[in-house]
Amino acid sequence: SLGRVDVDHVITRKMQLIAEAEQLKPAFMKEVDSHFTEFVNSLVAKSVLLDSSSSASLFPASCSEKELHKAKTLRAPPEHGKIFTARRSLLDELFEVSHIRTIYHMFIALLIVFILSTLLVDFIDEGRLVLGFDLLVFVFGKFPVVFCTWLCMFCATVIVPYNLFVWWAQGYCSSSHRVLHSLFYGLGFGPTYIAVSYALPPASRFIVILEQVRLVMKAHSFVRENVPRVLSSVKDKSSTVPIPRISQYLYFLFAPTLIYRDNYPRNPMIRWGYVATKFAQVLGSLFYAYYIFVRLCIPQFHNSSQETFSLRGLVLCIFNSILPGVLILFLVFFAFLHCWLNAFAEMLRFADRMFYKDWWNSTSYANYYRTWNVVVHDWLYYYAYRDFLWFFGKKFKAAAMLSVFTVSAAVHEYVLSICFGYFYPVLFCLFMCFGMVFNFILNDRRKGPIWNVIMWTSLFLGQGVIICLYSQEWYARQYCPMENPTFLDYLKPRSWSCHMKM
Repeated sequence: SLGRVDVDHVITRKMQLIAEAEQLKPAFMKEVDSHFTEFVNSLVAKSVLLDSSSSASLFPASCSEKELHKAKTLRAPPEHGKIFTARRSLLDELFEVSHIRTIYHMFIALLIVFILSTLLVDFIDEGRLVLGFDLLVFVFGKFPVVFCTWLCMFCATVIVPYNLFVWWAQGYCSSSHRVLHSLFYGLGFGPTYIAVSYALPPASRFIVILEQVRLVMKAHSFVRENVPRVLSSVKDKSSTVPIPRISQYLYFLFAPTLIYRDNYPRNPMIRWGYVATKFAQVLGSLFYAYYIFVRLCIPQFHNSSQETFSLRGLVLCIFNSILPGVLILFLVFFAFLHCWLNAFAEMLRFADRMFYKDWWNSTSYANYYRTWNVVVHDWLYYYAYRDFLWFFGKKFKAAAMLSVFTVSAAVHEYVLSICFGYFYPVLFCLFMCFGMVFNFILNDRRKGPIWNVIMWTSLFLGQGVIICLYSQEWYARQYCPMENPTFLDYLKPRSWSCHMKM
């Protein structure tokens, strides 16, 4: 009996210790997190200072004082620039936690439900299993034209900017305008003309136009980073001109970054199993999007597009579009920013995998814009925002931010207009109006869970508006075609008046 009392006492004491440990755990984790954050920030700050102190002055110089002054007025100094370091993608780390991996499994289960729902409905309606993927075949049609167009764009990006830069760097110090003019002339019109004249379907147009934008941004970064180095070497009267090798430029064109460097941190080996998994996940995301459109979008808009416009119908359409809109948002993020970029990074042994940050934890739109797509944000920050501040002064930060928003919104609207075949600036208005307002209202001073809820709520509503209005306009142009449309007919939304002709 004494032994049983001792055992009960030990068990009771053990339970008390566990309860005390659970009570102390939140405070302990918060303290560890704060110290770890301070340590990382200090380490990054020291590395930046070390990099700035060891590097030569990157302020551009030219063949004479007059040309030096001209070069200073044309190009901002790159300063420290982006620091690349070996690090994993955040989702790869989070998926090692079983709780986070379960969320991934839930999305897979939802895909299975979509597939079963589609198969069962088709079997009930048709009396047989319909396994065709007509929508995928349509949107990715005319693939040979897409491939030939991409090959021409890629060759132009390799030949035109690199050779013009080499030609300029070997003695023509005043030809930077010709470099930029030739670059944008060679890449600015051909892909757009082919996408429109060959009437490419939407997904094929997205491939062509997004590659056009990507290659232009890459070529600009290459010129922007190397021109100051050449001018600096002229100032120092160096006997060698710092021209990157063509192999370095080719590596940069395929690397998952828009910031040029001669060298990047590299991994020692390629995990081909990892590459295959990522491409399989991209393919799975593609089929996921297909079933979302088949089950949630096409039935809704196919019927609603033939109804008379009403405020009630618009509100219902927006809220019914939130679920497919949010799912598409998640799929675009997962398929491209995580899977596609990580697959290419692995094949190239590119070690810096920070293509995004924890944007889902954002309590402000300012932080969301910085963390959603780090690859594009870096380009806009270093080549648009900082260059603007260097030209006009640091007191114009609001104007610099507005210019970055305008450029980003215009490029997004250009992509959607060419890919859908009509001009309907819904995204541009959301970006420039609500996006700018939320950027200043929901700023970095907003902390706490409630602001994260507000951010997600507005994001959900925005996705519903985008899916609803663009889909309505697409079906309106299918049901209400014009025999001899004028230029203004392409600009005027057809969904506003289509019901009058039905």
